[in-house]
Amino acid sequence: MSVIEYDVIVIGAGVAGLTAGAFLAGKGLKVALVTSGEPTACLSTGCIDVCAQAKNPLQGIENLPDEHPYHFVPPPMIHQALSDFQQIMTNRMLPYTGLLQENSLVLSAIGAFKTTCLLPVTMQASPKSDDEKIHIVTFAGLKDFYPGYIISRLKKSSFSTYDAGVSTTMGIAANFEKESFLEAFLLWMEKLGIREDKIAVPAVLGLESAPVILQKIENRLERPVFEIPTIPPSMPGRRLFNALKDHFRHQGGDIYWNWPVSGVEKTGRLIEAVITESPGAPNSINARAFLLASGSFVGGGLLALRRTIVEKIFDLPVFVPGQRETWFNQDYFSADHGIGRAGIAVDSSFRPADCRWDNIFVCGAILAHTEALKNGCGHGFAMATGQAAALSCLEYLQ
Repeated sequence: MSVIEYDVIVIGAGVAGLTAGAFLAGKGLKVALVTSGEPTACLSTGCIDVCAQAKNPLQGIENLPDEHPYHFVPPPMIHQALSDFQQIMTNRMLPYTGLLQENSLVLSAIGAFKTTCLLPVTMQASPKSDDEKIHIVTFAGLKDFYPGYIISRLKKSSFSTYDAGVSTTMGIAANFEKESFLEAFLLWMEKLGIREDKIAVPAVLGLESAPVILQKIENRLERPVFEIPTIPPSMPGRRLFNALKDHFRHQGGDIYWNWPVSGVEKTGRLIEAVITESPGAPNSINARAFLLASGSFVGGGLLALRRTIVEKIFDLPVFVPGQRETWFNQDYFSADHGIGRAGIAVDSSFRPADCRWDNIFVCGAILAHTEALKNGCGHGFAMATGQAAALSCLEYLQ
């Protein structure tokens, strides 16, 4: 068994884990990120939801229940985490627009308006009400994007369909990176004689060059263009993940991809190493501290059994919201499913409560009492808690 030494090991490659890992690596620590595969960030809209409970996200956070982990992150640190993120994305040529002090609306693939805080610049021109005139361009064979849903809500809209030669979001996005494809698309658009004020397309305008491609379309058609986030798989989510992953590596971090954790080594009150499965022999990755950002149920960090819920890496104590029959609301689409409160309860330093080890820190969706869907706490919450947990970890190591 090979043995590798680090200062910190981050478990999970989502927004929280990448934020925490990049912060620590940027402070000069030797950091490894261990992941079993792609995170749920790749399935997301790419928008940065901070808190949807008020027009001002910070006011919404103040009104959250006392036990919500957001209250362990001082407002200046939330500001810093979001500011750092915007600078990272600008440096990666994928800028985000918006202010922490004000939520905004973005049009979704079903015609409803989603509340969020920071938007990819490719969604900046998204309408804020159902009274705007937009022309929607869809693509032949593209699944899970139905302009009819949008037009039924935005009565002043219309749509056209373009045959891109492929029918997947990834395939269409790859085509848009080719100058010949973009030129053919623009010539077709010019012939449509569009009269509406804005043009909407599903979020397929390139793999990594979406802002540049969108600008070219706007310049030719002389009107605002915007992407509509699609049902997964999501190109904005993948762009977000790739940019944060590249930033982490640029800061000096190492990523062990598809190396699921299969065990831990511990002595006294300290975790000393995680055992990972990889091609060939298992590996022991040692560190002085560990940061758990493995996500909730969808991310694989939590597992619901018949009578309880377990954390899969360190077997940390999990807050369970009552008996199993009370975990769910009878309304499937309700935001009040009790299961949303499940997770790891932490203290103000983001250490697990009632934990028998001193060198573990926790951040992101696996935290208890988050209720992400109900409160609209998404990637913004992941960034804020990721940076806060990383700072506590740094202070512990120093």
